[in-house]
Amino acid sequence: MSSSRGVNEKEGSSLEGLLHAVASGDRAAFRRLYDATQAKLYGVVLRILRDRAAADDAVQEIYVRIWDKAADFDPGKASAMTWMATIARNRAIDLLRSARPSAGADVQEIEDLPAEASEPLEARQRSEELRRLLSCLAGLDEERRQMILLAYYRGATREALSRRFERPVPTVKTLLHRGLAQLRECLGHD
Repeated sequence: MSSSRGVNEKEGSSLEGLLHAVASGDRAAFRRLYDATQAKLYGVVLRILRDRAAADDAVQEIYVRIWDKAADFDPGKASAMTWMATIARNRAIDLLRSARPSAGADVQEIEDLPAEASEPLEARQRSEELRRLLSCLAGLDEERRQMILLAYYRGATREALSRRFERPVPTVKTLLHRGLAQLRECLGHD
């Protein structure tokens, strides 16, 4: 029993050492870390997503995140495997949530805004425009819809959107631009 415990401790300290090497940009250490942990992290992601193709894609993203955040690893807070499994679990849950239609909550928030129009005809026109806008928003893919609502309704910066959606800022800018173009076209504005 003590020998298996020793193997686990050795493996744990080995993973910690690899993470520290990865934090300093060691690609060979990253490859060894990947080889040592890929099966476990893939299992974590597959249990949540229940789709092999989605799990394959997610694991690639997770290892990019591990590469980027290796310097944040603190062995005093968690083991290396626990730290990486937490990253994997959180990303898989984020992907699962983003795949579900959650636009209803965002759309509901917009619908609940108090009307600024005071005259009945003006209120009716605003209501019709809002319905058209909501219909056009529903025609966007989930990621663009969320980005547009966060940027133009909540005031999120491109940098904040970049962090939230794990996309480079130029990609966020392009997605926002294209999403707004789709909305203009849907609304019939040139």
